[in-house]
Amino acid sequence: MELKYRRGMTASILAGILILVTAGAGQAGSLAGSEGDKRSPPALNGDPKSPCTKAYKAYVAASGHSAYATTPYSRVVSLYILCGARLNAPSQKVAEELAMKSCLATRAHYKVTNGGACEIAASK
Repeated sequence: MELKYRRGMTASILAGILILVTAGAGQAGSLAGSEGDKRSPPALNGDPKSPCTKAYKAYVAASGHSAYATTPYSRVVSLYILCGARLNAPSQKVAEELAMKSCLATRAHYKVTNGGACEIAASK
């Protein structure tokens, strides 16, 4: 009779451990909601319809390796703030490279010569 109770108790303990381990692994695998490694504060103008604000919010919401690149913030009004992002890349390094390419392509598309060079603002 005592053996029967021990088996049930052992099974319950193992099931509890399994639940804790799988819940922790699920949380560790997702990067959604994380701002990642912030190298500089992202230049956002506060307008929710701004492409850079949308790109940064999408970056934070992304569940995989992602990066956000932008031109540095400046208080001079005549300078442009441009950005680029890459979401859910295979690795953080690839995400950073593709975000930089995106930012540089935006600079080339708009033919912007002032405003500073693109740099990685955050990556995860």
